[in-house]
Amino acid sequence: MVAPFWGPTLDCPDPLELGEFYQRVAGGELAVVHEAFVELRFETYSLGFQRDLNHRAPTWPDPRVPQQCHLDFMAADLDAGQARVIEAGAIPSALQPEPSVFRVFLDPAGHPFCLTTWRTPSGPPKSR
Repeated sequence: MVAPFWGPTLDCPDPLELGEFYQRVAGGELAVVHEAFVELRFETYSLGFQRDLNHRAPTWPDPRVPQQCHLDFMAADLDAGQARVIEAGAIPSALQPEPSVFRVFLDPAGHPFCLTTWRTPSGPPKSR
């Protein structure tokens, strides 16, 4: 191993807004807060949010602006989790390819993310 994984950084127009959103969704501590960069730190990884004044929100599932990346969050109960992420500021995606296993949402910068109960490594889920 060269280096352990620390975490992804998402481009967005407002790093603090997105960092606070994901803190409401997943917990963690806002460890670094600057105008151009925010780090949401967890015990073994972090999520970074970096200002991109030219950020174009993904148009998923329409491929004109690709989704760029998406994050998955484990949920014991999808209905309860859905209510909480909507309360935190998420918008449900119009397309829900496999809602009994994955619920797709858009964060305030338009990045798709999923709540999921899928845990088995026996094979990949359908594309989302």
